[in-house]
Amino acid sequence: MVTIQPLSLDLKSKLQQKIDAKTKPLGSLGMLERVALKIGLIQNSLTPKLEQPTIIIFAGDHGIAREGVSPYPQAITYQMVLNFLTGGAAINVFCRQNGLAIKVVDAGVNHEFEPHPDLIEAKIGQETGNYLHEPAMTAAQCQTALNKGAEIIADLHQSGCNIVGFGDMGISNTSSAAILMSLLIGIPLERCVGRGTGLDEGGLQKKTYILKQAVQNRAIDPLPMTVLETFGGFEIAMMCGAMLKAAELDIILLVDGFISTTAMLVTSKLNKEVLDYAIFAHQSNERGHQQLLNYLEAEPLLKLNMRLGQGSGAALAYPLVQSAISFLNEMASFESIEVSNRK
Repeated sequence: MVTIQPLSLDLKSKLQQKIDAKTKPLGSLGMLERVALKIGLIQNSLTPKLEQPTIIIFAGDHGIAREGVSPYPQAITYQMVLNFLTGGAAINVFCRQNGLAIKVVDAGVNHEFEPHPDLIEAKIGQETGNYLHEPAMTAAQCQTALNKGAEIIADLHQSGCNIVGFGDMGISNTSSAAILMSLLIGIPLERCVGRGTGLDEGGLQKKTYILKQAVQNRAIDPLPMTVLETFGGFEIAMMCGAMLKAAELDIILLVDGFISTTAMLVTSKLNKEVLDYAIFAHQSNERGHQQLLNYLEAEPLLKLNMRLGQGSGAALAYPLVQSAISFLNEMASFESIEVSNRK
């Protein structure tokens, strides 16, 4: 059982005073000031630190891919995992550039991988069930995925990591995310379904039709765990368990795009306190993401019209998080250099 403590506000006024006393007009560093305040509260410190930052890519295959809801074949999932492990993907480039470690989790990819130091073997199954015809996973599988996600974060925490970026890989996972979003927020599916990896208009209409049929076929109560079991992915469920555990351990959650934010939606339905530990990296170009961020009252750091996934937005946003901590810890105050402030 995960227990997430509400953030202590004991240092809030002192943190705000420290931010306001820097040699700048009040509020002039905008969102960086809010990020600095949040991280100070998460760590309950006036001098917070970022240690061993890591991007975790949770990968899994979806049975619904067999219905043609993506322009790419399911095999792309395992091929991209291999690309991650050999260092050739965009996320590898951004992680190297910004000093981030990378771990790839096989939550349920339809492939057997050779051991690799950056691969975490946590396979629940080869792929989820095709929820057009059956639930995506059993209750036991879903709980196992949650537990394994928590174990992954606990191990990372033991190594000294205190900030984790959450990324994803899985052909057709935007289909899963769209249904989760629609059912848990209560908005029409048409407003949640996007082009994913690049569907044309005909493909988008087909995807929407199939997903609407799947929802009708299952006819479930929109309870968070029931929705996750019925329409989720192994990687999404594992991400939820990881997010819960990260918040419990006072780890900063750097949330990537549509899939990761959908996992955060599910996680927040299980425990609302998790949102206090989250920083949202970017607003992706996937149709439902802005609505999802609005629902969570989340203000992303970046908007670059990206829709790549992989944790790419989190890796690009990380230097901004570093900047927030750096100005808080290193920037002079009016008092320290005897500069007159606005008073």
